[in-house]
Amino acid sequence: MLRVILSALIILSAGAAGAEPSLDQVIRMEKQALARLPSDRIDALLSRPQASGGISYSRDWLESLPKAKGGSEWRCLAEALYFEARGESVKGQFAVAEVILNRVDSPNYPDTICGVVHQGTGRKYACQFTYTCDGHKEVISEPRAFEQVGKVAKLMVSGAPRELTQGATHYHTTAVSPRWARKFARTAKIGVHLFYRHPREVVQN
Repeated sequence: MLRVILSALIILSAGAAGAEPSLDQVIRMEKQALARLPSDRIDALLSRPQASGGISYSRDWLESLPKAKGGSEWRCLAEALYFEARGESVKGQFAVAEVILNRVDSPNYPDTICGVVHQGTGRKYACQFTYTCDGHKEVISEPRAFEQVGKVAKLMVSGAPRELTQGATHYHTTAVSPRWARKFARTAKIGVHLFYRHPREVVQN
């Protein structure tokens, strides 16, 4: 995919100059274009899963993937999935990750994963994700569960398709019935979680 994009840019540039580039020129221009791209952007493009069929929502498939690691944004998403959805199915974990990333894309929330996850942290029960403000220390006591959600987080941060929740920005478990849910459009039910889209949000994924 990256090579196709670069080649198209090179052809357009050559066409604008009125000359057909030689193979050596094409290779040189491609190297120059690659050198200008940030390394994390190249990594994301090369590791982006295929939209149809690239993701399998099964534990066996996740087990087959290498152990994931990443920067602070990956860590924030992995921790949120661990504390919010480690007992859910793989599909449920991907769905919760979708909500967090949909919020990142929304003008109504912070524009980073860590910002979304920790919004309101420090005010007891006034945060967006309860584990960040319930007064209990966050301890990862199930390393295998964290390894699994870490893989989900890596895939989502790398650009996996968001096709489970129809742009949902909110969710709650079936054990509760918050007032806001009456005004929001329900988009999905996955495991013990119900997903909703804010009335003002437009699906973009």
